[in-house]
Amino acid sequence: MRNIITLTVFIYFSGSVLVHAQIDSTLLRRTNQDTSKLLLNMDAVYNRPFLATNKVPVALGGYVEANWQHLGTDGVTEGHQFQMRRLTLFVASGISRRIKFLSEIEFEDGTKEINIEFASVDIEFHPMFNLRGGVVMNPIGAFNQNHDGPKWEFIDRPVSATEMLPATWSNVGFGLYGKKYNQNWVYAYEFYLTNGFDDQIISNDQNKTFLPATKQNRDRFEESSNGVPLITGKVGLRNKIIGELGLSYMGGVYNKFQDDGLVLDERRRVNTWVVDFNTTLPKIKTYVVTEWAFVKVNVPDTYTQQYGKKQAGGFLDIVQPIIRKNIFGFEKSVLNGVCRFEYVDWNIGKFTETNGNISEDFVSVVPGISWRPTPQTVIRLNYRYNWTTDLLGNPSSKTAGFQFGFSSYF
Repeated sequence: MRNIITLTVFIYFSGSVLVHAQIDSTLLRRTNQDTSKLLLNMDAVYNRPFLATNKVPVALGGYVEANWQHLGTDGVTEGHQFQMRRLTLFVASGISRRIKFLSEIEFEDGTKEINIEFASVDIEFHPMFNLRGGVVMNPIGAFNQNHDGPKWEFIDRPVSATEMLPATWSNVGFGLYGKKYNQNWVYAYEFYLTNGFDDQIISNDQNKTFLPATKQNRDRFEESSNGVPLITGKVGLRNKIIGELGLSYMGGVYNKFQDDGLVLDERRRVNTWVVDFNTTLPKIKTYVVTEWAFVKVNVPDTYTQQYGKKQAGGFLDIVQPIIRKNIFGFEKSVLNGVCRFEYVDWNIGKFTETNGNISEDFVSVVPGISWRPTPQTVIRLNYRYNWTTDLLGNPSSKTAGFQFGFSSYF
């Protein structure tokens, strides 16, 4: 593994040196977007800065995130912590005018995790009919598609998108996508059939219903756990003035219900529905983005009630530009005031014995400031305050502290 990592880094930076030697270090955007520039979350896969030249068949890019934090829970703290959250590399190629390849490889927490998050070939037949195949990013919600660190003003990713939904959730499969422009409107859709979830969403070390546990199954990139495709679909609508609305669904069988023709269990499904919206208020330039999801899992009756059959949660981000001016020699830099509100109910329902409410909830408020010396780099200071309530509704445990860090494309 160490040799593979070394070779990957060597090839990447060798390519960068070659490109720098042939052009004047110019960052270009390789996109297949209309000149109207009404971008959707589905465009995030191409809406990234790449270093490219006509003399080299591939374009290179990526981003990096690092931070410091000092958090404590109910007065107990681990002290000062420095973290290298992730290093992500992009490699793209225009195979022909209407055939494109793009890959995204992420190194998390140093090299604790190495993931291929995206590696697909796009074949364009018509603006409303395009084929995508390979390792695709399941378009459940907005954050899963548009998750690059430099695009967000907060150090932590939303809990609802990372722990209730599986953030950067990708699988092997095929699908269709398309877009249509009509003056100030753009309409789009995506539909994929891929490998999907497995029994780990209820059989895991979290001791609760936890969809991200399936990400630990690396075999999903070569085989399905049960032979039933996971269906993921999304429709998006954007108006130049109003903003973007997205509706998405992801569902399929998660359990291994048969083995060599022998029936082991009934087919148990997991279904998720997500609505997302983002807009910019025209006069004061306040940016608002929100995403809310609902999860339903067919949990066997043999499991205890701590395994939730229904979950719901989401987040709301408010970003208000305060200063737009030359700061420390960075022209047109922007200082923002920001705040995030989060909520997750891990277990919607009532106890069978008492009819009392199951109270496994998470609430968070994250105010902060961010400074963008350039649009592709953000320096962030956040103050996080969380309330976590256990299954029985005991007094909430409280987590609070400061986080400081940066994220930048390169």
